[in-house]
Amino acid sequence: MKAKPILSAVAFLAASSSAFAQAMPPGRRWDQPMDQRIGRQNGRQSAEPSRKVEVEAFQAADAASLLGKGPITVAAAEGAEAEWKLPVYEAAVVDQLAKLGYETAVNGAEGGQIAQIGIRHEQVVPEEAKRKPVSGAMEVGVSNRGNYTAMALNIDLTKAKKAIVATRLDVRIRDKASNRVLWEGHAEAQTREDDDGLNNGAVAARLASALFAKFADAQVVPAS
Repeated sequence: MKAKPILSAVAFLAASSSAFAQAMPPGRRWDQPMDQRIGRQNGRQSAEPSRKVEVEAFQAADAASLLGKGPITVAAAEGAEAEWKLPVYEAAVVDQLAKLGYETAVNGAEGGQIAQIGIRHEQVVPEEAKRKPVSGAMEVGVSNRGNYTAMALNIDLTKAKKAIVATRLDVRIRDKASNRVLWEGHAEAQTREDDDGLNNGAVAARLASALFAKFADAQVVPAS
């Protein structure tokens, strides 16, 4: 399914009252707006998507011994919209969780942990205006040798570039029994609408791989 040029953000979760969320460092909350600086350099929009993947990850201070083992269920975050976008990202997250040591073949288990995921898309550079394939100018005048006509043609067969969109993958891991947040993070990258697309396995794998590379090195958030 082809995404529209201007895309709505997918809600990842409502505001949390957990001590974990309250202990987040200012300006580094999981639910903060997507970085408006992406796609901009020195106040000007860049012409090409950034190749960098922005990643942030946090874990509860006492969660190290609980993470990376046991059964885990992967599901869309509560209140998530446009669920048609999620399966390819869910698959990428499941793949990474299995590599970390989780039991992912028991999806839906009553115990263990749950990984809630959400996807957001935000246009950071609009689609270029369509070009005229042929343009030019004509000049008519009089010289000492008589009348003359001059014409200059400009032929441009290049296609206008599609919009650049930032895609953000959010993952929050909770303990099912207590509903306590053990780990959470997000990864964000750019793509052009007509290149990799927005519901693409390569994009999903790139984001999930970058995010869970930070799994063991997540910033520890002390209990409040």
